[in-house]
Amino acid sequence: MSSAPMTGLRVIDLSQIYNGPYATYLMALAGAEVIKVEPPAGEPLRKRAVVGGAGLPFAMLNGAKRSITLDLKSEEGKQALLELADGADVLVENFSPGVMDRLGLGADVLQQRNPRLIYAASSGYGRDGPYKSYPAMDLTMQAMSGAMFVTGFPDRPPVKCGPAIADFFAGIHLYGAITTALYERERTGVARRVEVTMQDSIYASLSSNLGLAWAKGDEAQFARTANRHGGLAECPYNVYPTADGHIAMICARDEHWVRLSELMGKGELGADPRYSTLKERVARMDEVDEMVGAWSSQLPTQEVFERLMGARIACAPVRTLAEVMEDENMFARGSLLHVDHPQYGRIVVQQTPLRLEGAPLRNPEPSEELGASTAEILGQLTGLEEDQIARAAGR
Repeated sequence: MSSAPMTGLRVIDLSQIYNGPYATYLMALAGAEVIKVEPPAGEPLRKRAVVGGAGLPFAMLNGAKRSITLDLKSEEGKQALLELADGADVLVENFSPGVMDRLGLGADVLQQRNPRLIYAASSGYGRDGPYKSYPAMDLTMQAMSGAMFVTGFPDRPPVKCGPAIADFFAGIHLYGAITTALYERERTGVARRVEVTMQDSIYASLSSNLGLAWAKGDEAQFARTANRHGGLAECPYNVYPTADGHIAMICARDEHWVRLSELMGKGELGADPRYSTLKERVARMDEVDEMVGAWSSQLPTQEVFERLMGARIACAPVRTLAEVMEDENMFARGSLLHVDHPQYGRIVVQQTPLRLEGAPLRNPEPSEELGASTAEILGQLTGLEEDQIARAAGR
């Protein structure tokens, strides 16, 4: 079995909340040594743990990392970071553009000292556009990107997507940018500065909605499609009621409609010219949804699911988060695992979604208490004396 693909890489992780920490978590699980640098009071996501259950996201995204604190407003803290960056392969931050430069710790300074350092930054809007000074959080990015505009029901106000899509889409793209830069450095020796924005990362996911906007032009009539296809180009495509819940269903091809018609006891609809083609079904979307819902609502969710799966029609029950956190498929594949955390007890964390055949999976150690590795790491990797380390850490 080969070693983990990022074994030997050192990553300085200054990032906070979700997008940067997710990128560096993927790197840690790929074998990289990730040193998480937090301010003396801890990063915002850690501090949310005072609210019940809010500590879990920090624990999920920061396992397999070493925790240190640095006061980057102190001279000792700045010196410590400079020395850490001298021996690192990647530095990741998602501060507002310009923050690191104002601290004297920007890409130009760090890469002049260490030409092999890949400097990776993520922000809401980027460092070179007219929006560069706008503060950004997942909620505001969903609004600005159009994701919120197309989410919800057409006769109601827009709502945000439940998951933090702007943060995590950016985190995934940030990981991709870093790995791309590492590949280039391996071939050419050149270490680039890389940047990913939350706004850019969402746009492609709006493809169906954008197609409809381009074709129709009048936003008021197609903005929110609820659980229907974002481009109103598939039918049936919806979440349908069952006797005890709901089920999501898609007939991706005309033959799926034929099979569904038979399941509903209305086999004649499969050949009915009013419904037999996608174009005609889309033109009669309300009628089709009413027929499907009338059938599904008479049966328990599990029975509808089994019948549809037997006919090879794509579907899934709408499950609770408690059910998702105990998903048998994800546990069977090692995608979810239980970790005994010293602060939070037994928790569920995710394994990396990236599977490389022959490369071992790293089971993430629990996230460390704030600054747990400060003395050890700064003592080993910098030339600071004990009293300087204490000041650098903000003690």
